[in-house]
Amino acid sequence: MKVSIKAPAKINLSLDVLRKRNDGYHEVKMIMTMVDLADRIDLTSCDSGKITVDVSEGFVPNDERNFAYQAAALLKKKYKVSAGVHIYITKRIPVAAGLAGGSSDAAATLKGLNQLWELGLTLDQLAELGAEIGSDVSFCVYGGTALATGRGEIIEPIPSPPPLWVILAKPPIGVSTKEIYGNVKLHRAKHADTEAMLTALENQDTDGIFAHLHNTLEDVTLELYPEVKHLKDQMKRFGADAVLMSGSGPTVFGLVKTESRVNRIYNGLRGFCEEVHAVRLIRTSNTCPKPDESDIL
Repeated sequence: MKVSIKAPAKINLSLDVLRKRNDGYHEVKMIMTMVDLADRIDLTSCDSGKITVDVSEGFVPNDERNFAYQAAALLKKKYKVSAGVHIYITKRIPVAAGLAGGSSDAAATLKGLNQLWELGLTLDQLAELGAEIGSDVSFCVYGGTALATGRGEIIEPIPSPPPLWVILAKPPIGVSTKEIYGNVKLHRAKHADTEAMLTALENQDTDGIFAHLHNTLEDVTLELYPEVKHLKDQMKRFGADAVLMSGSGPTVFGLVKTESRVNRIYNGLRGFCEEVHAVRLIRTSNTCPKPDESDIL
């Protein structure tokens, strides 16, 4: 038996770092939403009892370091599943990009195996398991648009943004999330007006959303990696309505109201940046969490 499922990327409309926690993580307050750039996860049940992973991109680990592998191992152990699974990941989300590609792969694996192994778990149960793998996995289980607090694992669904185009561009560098968080100076960091962003989303106020895009990590990454600042400046110059770095970077995204400007921005960025994507926001009804197979292919 086989299940195929989409694993969409996320962007941060707002990311605020509040304090360092006793457990070594940072307390955050984030507003995240998904875009329709997605990996594909193919799950094939096997009798060997083993978990195996293949990835379309050779530089992504296919062993215990892979979040999808960890998701399968966690479910198998916790629910004493005797069957094995072969996981094939077709990567479309740029790797180590601040777009939660690995976390979304893990979330998709949890949801797909819930169906494949007939476990009957709710989204809340899957999200709780996901938090054991990584801070963004819980959000990726629910999808849509959400306010995330704690270390990112406490999820509250909120209204999706209005329909907008999104230009994603990743410079050819890698950024260490640990390094970026480690260089945040909280006593002088700029903080997000999260409440204003929540109000803008509630009112479907596009200009309000543009005005309150914020990422506390952005100043750190831009200082350490000038390529990211250059990319952000160029995206503004080519005509994006609002521009922000996603997560700890290095991907920069631009929000665009009108389709007529999308090609101009895309082509302008492609002149010097290889990884550029023009996508749409994924809009959902944000109803109460329930088992949702909408991403099953």
